[in-house]
Order: sequence, then structure tokens, then C-alpha cells
Amino acid sequence: MNAAISLFIVVFFMNGVTDSFKNFLIAFLWGFSISFTQWAGISAINIWLDKKFSWLDKPVKKLIIEISAFLTYSSTAFVIVQFCNFYLWQGILPAESWIWIVKSLPFTIIISFVISLIFTASGFFFAWKRSFLQAEKLKAEMLAYKYESLRNQINPHFLFNSLNVLSDLVYDDQALAVKFIRQLSDLFRYVLDSRDKELVPLREELDFIQSFTFLLKTRFEEKLKIELDVETNQEDYIVPMTLQLLIENAVKHNEVSEAYPLRISIRKNGDFLEVENNFQPKSVGDDSKKTGLKNITQQFAFFSEKPIKIITSDERYLVRVPILKSLEK
Repeated sequence: MNAAISLFIVVFFMNGVTDSFKNFLIAFLWGFSISFTQWAGISAINIWLDKKFSWLDKPVKKLIIEISAFLTYSSTAFVIVQFCNFYLWQGILPAESWIWIVKSLPFTIIISFVISLIFTASGFFFAWKRSFLQAEKLKAEMLAYKYESLRNQINPHFLFNSLNVLSDLVYDDQALAVKFIRQLSDLFRYVLDSRDKELVPLREELDFIQSFTFLLKTRFEEKLKIELDVETNQEDYIVPMTLQLLIENAVKHNEVSEAYPLRISIRKNGDFLEVENNFQPKSVGDDSKKTGLKNITQQFAFFSEKPIKIITSDERYLVRVPILKSLEK
């Protein structure tokens, strides 16, 4: 690329240099020094600006900064390179070569502006293409999440355990059995209603969790303690079934017994929900692939740049998920 630009400079801007090989070689090196510093410098500036500014977030601001930076660098680099070339190849000092450099500077600015437009257009196009491909990837991941989530929501193990509890209650406590059936009905009604929704109001998710935790606490009794301390606003949204999966993960991977009761806390911390449990992993082998957390992380990435955070220690396991706003849908 730089060699082609150098030949272009020699042919169109340097007359009488083809009469000898020496003059042609000097002219070519002269042009190459200009093209290389222009292209390499602008490329470096373009890479740096891509890290600092996003085409998708602030396109106008980046356009102004990028073209201004390109033109400033291009003019400065051209003047310096020309001073060096005049002195190196012709022995002309900067005080004497200044007049020729000033005359050719407008052509350099025009060429620099064209290069700037090329970099700007290509940068915007590739940023748009990356954004489009990322959006398509997230959509595919979201569909996979929905399938996995639906499969987990109707987990036969959960249904089997619930029916076992219900069968015992029918004989021991009929009033509690009726309440258990109603809560189980509410749970599956929410599952069916939310399976086609991308986001649900946080208030609805918490109502669902009340039913879900009732079923679990009926099963485990005092061996499981769940504390819920969340005040919601109308604009608070969440990916459906998020809290259910986090609670179910805590129950699945930790010991729940009279000697070691499991305590789960759900609370609001600023713009995040925190689900924390005391860390007491089961002694049996854990074959979990953590697909549930992975699917939730991918789902939230589609709606927010705030990441899901997992904080662990020898005593606790905490998952922090962002509260989404209605405007983010």
C-alpha cells in the first residue's frame, strides 16, 4: 500500500525524476517516507480512538475528534518529514525549505482528509457490523437460554418432590395441602405467562418467588430459611425466573439439614439484587456445568452493560444481578 502511494506521489507531484535511476530512487524514498508516516500515524491514532470512543454511542463526537486528530497529525508529520527530506537529500536547511513545504501543504491536507474519510467510513462500518453480529449472537444465546430456562422451570425433580410433599400433606394437614396446591398453581401459572416475555416487572417476579419459597420451605421446614427484603419501583424489571434459578442453585449445591440449615437472603443494593447464601457445599460430587448462571449472564448482557457479579468466600456465596429499567427493554 505504501509503495503504491509512493509511486503515485512520484508520478504526479515530482517532475523530472525519471531521467536517472538515482533520482528516481531518491524520489521514491522521499515519497515513501511521506506515505509511511501518514498511513502508520493515522492508523495508530485510529486504533487509540477506537478504544476511547464508540461509534455507536457518540458518533458525532468521535467523527469530529477523529478528523481533527487526523488533520493535525498529518500536517505536523508532513512538515517534519519534509524538513528531514530536504536536508537529507538536498542539504537544504529548514529556513530555506520552508517556502516549498508551505506551498505543498494544501495538497497534503487534501490527501490527509481523503485518508481520514476512508478510516472514518471503514471504522463506522466495521463497528456497525460488529454490533450487528453481536446482537445476532445475543439473540441466539437468548433463545438457547429460554429453552434451557423452560426446561429447568418444569424440572421433573422439582415436580416429583412437590408431589411427594403434597401426598404427605393430604393425610397430615389438609388445610396446608390446599394452600400448597394453590401456591403450586400460582407458580406454574407464572411460568406459563412469562415464558414468552423477555423481561417482567420485578414486583411480579417477587410475587412468584413468594410461592416458590413457600413450596421449598414446606418441604425443608426449619432446615431452610429464606429472607426477602426488596422494595420495588414501577420501572424495575428483571429477566423472568432469575431469582428462582439462583435459589434453586443454592438448594441444589449446598447441604440443607437440621445440623446445617441453609440461609438464603434476597435484598436490594442500589441498582442490583443480591442473592446470598451461607456456603456449605454438599460432600457428594458436583457434576454441575453452571449452565444456569451462564444462561442468565448471557440474557442480562442483551439488556444491560452492567455485569452479573459472583462473590465467593469460605463462608458465603453471593450473586449480584442488575435491576433493569423499563427503558432498557
